[in-house]
Amino acid sequence: MSIPAALIDPKIVDLNNLNYDAWSVIAYQRTTVILTELVLGFVLVRFIRGAVDPSVQRIISASLFLHPGFLIVDHIHFQYNGFMFGILLWSILMARNGNKLASGFLFAVLLNFKHIYMYLAPAYFIYLLRSFCLSPTGELLPSRFLSLANTVILVFTVSLGPFLLMGQIPQLLSRLFPFTRGLNHAYWAPNAWALVTFADRVLLKAINESGVASTSRGLVGDTVFAIIPNVKPIHTFLVTLAFQMIFLVKLWRLPSYKSFLAALTLCGYTSYMFGWHVHEKAILLVLVPLSLLAAESHAYFRTYLIASVAGIFSLFPLLFTPAETLVKIIYSVVWGVFVLGPLNQRTYEFPTSLPFVLVDTLEKLYLAGFALLQIFVTLSPLLTGSVNTSNGDVPGDFVTSISGTEGVVEVSAGMEFLPLMMTSVYCAIGLVWAFVRLSVIYLRQAEEAT
Repeated sequence: MSIPAALIDPKIVDLNNLNYDAWSVIAYQRTTVILTELVLGFVLVRFIRGAVDPSVQRIISASLFLHPGFLIVDHIHFQYNGFMFGILLWSILMARNGNKLASGFLFAVLLNFKHIYMYLAPAYFIYLLRSFCLSPTGELLPSRFLSLANTVILVFTVSLGPFLLMGQIPQLLSRLFPFTRGLNHAYWAPNAWALVTFADRVLLKAINESGVASTSRGLVGDTVFAIIPNVKPIHTFLVTLAFQMIFLVKLWRLPSYKSFLAALTLCGYTSYMFGWHVHEKAILLVLVPLSLLAAESHAYFRTYLIASVAGIFSLFPLLFTPAETLVKIIYSVVWGVFVLGPLNQRTYEFPTSLPFVLVDTLEKLYLAGFALLQIFVTLSPLLTGSVNTSNGDVPGDFVTSISGTEGVVEVSAGMEFLPLMMTSVYCAIGLVWAFVRLSVIYLRQAEEAT
């Protein structure tokens, strides 16, 4: 995108001009997001044409094309996720249609667009190896294996070849895998580590400890626990790998399309739950493929409902001005009415036992709690304040960000962090529960091709 941008206005790509905000920048960004997102629209239409129930798939396709996550992250916050998820869905569509070589090719292309899709790579590897490169009896099919391997190698050669020739691979890797950043992002992504970090802060308060560094120090600071042992990148990698292996074993035994879709979703979900320095925007890696499973059963829909509401709400802090707040709330509510309502009607099953009634009630209460949380977040500025400190010594136990020049650091302290912390923790509870739900549903899935 930088090549045509330079032709339109060279100042757009001037590295010493980072605050440049002329009309040409905004027009170019918005126009390219809209045009590239046509890939997403094209693929979602194709999903409808080959669906078993086109009327249900039409709702799902519309829900993805009009997803609040894309509105917030792409159309306002500005990124190209719609375009890239269009390629991911295209790859999934090829898998559904039985064209697995094309599916592997498109995923390799996607992986070279943005390396975060590496979270999904284990599911692709197992699925394509088991269902495309091996016979039903487990024998290797050399011609298929070589065709898939050569396709992937070709894509990576075209993508990384120029970096290799210029000797920039080490620099490229250091940019792609910045392990010097902390466990949590400045705004805690609502995952398992957000709950662990919150628990550490609660324990700190309970035993009246003090003098511990902030658990959220901007983009590059380390998360330092006071009570719970500190977590390192290798720990997050091992936990993520362990959980993914559980789902990959299931996928190996059941290499069907539906099984692949569920395992793919769970691989992305596991990485979101336990990965290192996860960004809140990575929840789209879960919500997009999970949408394709939403109408499979009421259990899948209920999981999709909880994950969608918590995941979309977790993106709200990206938009914080009054005008943006009105847009994100109204748009998300309207989206929910037109998507979640019809899907619920098509999949609804009345709970038939006391435990299910209890779970159903608790889930409804949890979802209703988001209205109260939004009211609190909206009114919280009346209770907040900010302070200045120096040399990085931050007062208070909860800090949302650190910025400023050497010697003088401006922080948001005390109550000002509370809305972000409550948003992160409350959303994390729902997303962790949805992860457990989806895991149980998939692992209990019958050992038969669907």
